[in-house]
Amino acid sequence: MTRIVPVNLEHATEATRPLLEGVQKKIGFLPNVFRVLAHAPAVLASYLQNSAALGKTSLSATEKEAISLATSQVNGCDYCLAAHTLFAGKAGLSGQEILSAREGKLDAFALLARQITESRGHLTGDQIAAARAAGINDGKIVEVVAHVASQTLTNYLNNVALTDIDFPAASAL
Repeated sequence: MTRIVPVNLEHATEATRPLLEGVQKKIGFLPNVFRVLAHAPAVLASYLQNSAALGKTSLSATEKEAISLATSQVNGCDYCLAAHTLFAGKAGLSGQEILSAREGKLDAFALLARQITESRGHLTGDQIAAARAAGINDGKIVEVVAHVASQTLTNYLNNVALTDIDFPAASAL
């Protein structure tokens, strides 16, 4: 049972209602995570602005989803695993590729995200060298860190709130 009740759109504040309506229009429904974020209007606005900015990075949709899946797996966020399994499938990843991304084995981006999350950013020189050898330049390393940080926010929020999952459940590893 959820520990932070999601805000209903009808009860949203003047500050959050248009933001939530924008999410609903973009995704086709209003996921519970955004309704939980709506308890803190500045956090919801900041998260949406950050997400929009991260949407403009040089990473492909499948690379971004691999990062989200690897990060969410390490952080144990069932909500985000469910959401990003759906989004990764829409981005073109197969079921097996999704499972591989969760383990950090799909590609260098998933591996780097897993390493960053597991080590809380304390990568070794060898890990950085391996990422670079796999074609991840310094700009992309920074982008991966930013995606991991953004994903970790929602992972932690959902883990604290026990947000009710409103996406098809992700399969177990």
